[in-house]
Amino acid sequence: MAEKRDFYEILGVPKNAEGDAIKRAYRKVALKYHPDKNPGNSEAEEHFKEAAEAFEVLSDQQKRERYDRFGHAGVGGNSRQFGSFEDIFSAFGDVFGGGGGGGGGGIFEQFFGGGGGRTRRGAHLKVDLEITLEEVRGGTKKRIEITRNETCGTCRGSGAKPGTSPVRCAACGGRGETVRSQGFFAMRSTCNRCHGTGEVIETPCDNCRGQGRKPERHEIHVTIPPGVATGMQLRVSGEGEAGPRGSARGDLFCEIHVRRHPLFQRETDDLLIEVPIGFAQAALGSDIEVPTLDGRAELKIPAGTQSGTRLRMRGRGLPNLDGYGTGDQHVRVVIEVPTKLADEQEELLRKYASLEEQHVGAKRKSFLEKVREIFE
Repeated sequence: MAEKRDFYEILGVPKNAEGDAIKRAYRKVALKYHPDKNPGNSEAEEHFKEAAEAFEVLSDQQKRERYDRFGHAGVGGNSRQFGSFEDIFSAFGDVFGGGGGGGGGGIFEQFFGGGGGRTRRGAHLKVDLEITLEEVRGGTKKRIEITRNETCGTCRGSGAKPGTSPVRCAACGGRGETVRSQGFFAMRSTCNRCHGTGEVIETPCDNCRGQGRKPERHEIHVTIPPGVATGMQLRVSGEGEAGPRGSARGDLFCEIHVRRHPLFQRETDDLLIEVPIGFAQAALGSDIEVPTLDGRAELKIPAGTQSGTRLRMRGRGLPNLDGYGTGDQHVRVVIEVPTKLADEQEELLRKYASLEEQHVGAKRKSFLEKVREIFE
């Protein structure tokens, strides 16, 4: 499955864009890939649905905050999945209202107007971070080292040799795109010579060979909040690669992988541990020490506890990522039957077995009665 694109990148807006700007940007992208404008174009259809999902998340403050913090994993179960154009029109039909003029522009201006060169932002980067269950419980900070493109210190990102400057592209006149007219319609495409920047470097910088950037090793400190889970992505804004020609940086995405614990199993915010106890402890009841992520803790085993019983230790689990309290630790008791007995143990158990036949337990008694009903 192809990796999802960044929602801000899809709509072409910065991360601090306000609601009206996001709405205008969505309308522009949606009109570009509108089914009436692209009949039978499956690729345009996917872009249309992609833009709708991006707008659905970024126009909702709560979903947008989760997305900003955890990326796509933070809204995976909360974003709407659009299966058809009708779903999108039903949800966002009002976005396409309004005529020409104003901030958003009319439909013909959106289809055929605009222009001007543009500079792409830097690429996003992705790293894998492994953490322990103990770090999930308390949160942690990680130091990571990555190699990324940094702005060239010699030309300061321009790509041009010091003392020279990029010049306006003669092919597109600095607009970054070329226009080809076909009757009433005007077809726009990115300029092949300047690749949409509107400028051409005639004398490249010797240090970066005209790229404006060079790979460098960089150290980054990442704060991981309590309660994260495997598969979640943390977004570190502005820690991706430097953009071309000094434009904005991309982001760094840290995908979380929680290391398997030798004792505990995770059940959402709860923890499960299996603890073996002796027959006498289960029958008579006892107080035992149980491991927790914070150290040892005492647990009371009630008399008559059966093998497989789960006992709860409240608040000993993992914190909820959204701040809704802390999970519990569940202790599954397993009664261990000894495989080798000392002479004294064997003697005492034989005495117990003799008494047990005289005082049959309720479950065993019920079972024996059912057997008699069937076979006698």
